[in-house]
Amino acid sequence: MPEHKKINLLHLSTIIAVGVLVGTEVVGASWAAGWALGGLLQFAPAISRIFEAFFALCGFVLLFYFMRTALRNESIWQ
Repeated sequence: MPEHKKINLLHLSTIIAVGVLVGTEVVGASWAAGWALGGLLQFAPAISRIFEAFFALCGFVLLFYFMRTALRNESIWQ
């Protein structure tokens, strides 16, 4: 018979809160960096948007790896 594990709601809420906090910081900062570099280098608006999207994508990748590590260190299963 397979073992049924319960979800630890305290750890789950901690992981969700950290994901929201770190996600807004990392994605927002990377998006702003793309916007700032596009303006600083005086790119055309379309190229500046591409810069913003690229940096935002980098922020989402960083968030993914952060959350993967957080879940590895903070188990949500009891």
